[in-house]
Amino acid sequence: MQSHNTEEKINNPQNTGVSEVASAEKKIRFGMKMHPETMKLIEDFYEQDNCSSRSEFVEKAVRFYCGYLMSRENLVTEFLAPQIGILTEGIVKGSEQKICRAMFKVAVELGAVTHMLAAMNQIDEKTLFKLRSMCTDEVRQINGVINFERAVRYQHEE
Repeated sequence: MQSHNTEEKINNPQNTGVSEVASAEKKIRFGMKMHPETMKLIEDFYEQDNCSSRSEFVEKAVRFYCGYLMSRENLVTEFLAPQIGILTEGIVKGSEQKICRAMFKVAVELGAVTHMLAAMNQIDEKTLFKLRSMCTDEVRQINGVINFERAVRYQHEE
């Protein structure tokens, strides 16, 4: 029952006294007492927060603090978890597309280099098999970080 109540508060801003749609149209006026130090903080910071008035700053501060209090309840995770999942999924999909495009370009270039080498050199199957085996072992040892200078040194040693 409490879970439904918290969810209702999150999804229905009218429970807080001001709905998002009505916030610009009708607001409730009420008196409030504040310490002078607190009022000075509001004066100092409301413009830095791009608020057009002190009232807007106080309202944002109250909403922020209420969100903080709700985040301390276990029930708010039911509201936040799907949102975080959607954001993360979007980031991963974007990264996945960029990586796939880059891998496609690398594969095209590697194909071109492979065909050029095959056309320029006549390598028998036994040598090709040994080369592929050596390269596989090397890539495993170096975790895929290929170093051109090391390959040149290796080729000049033999």
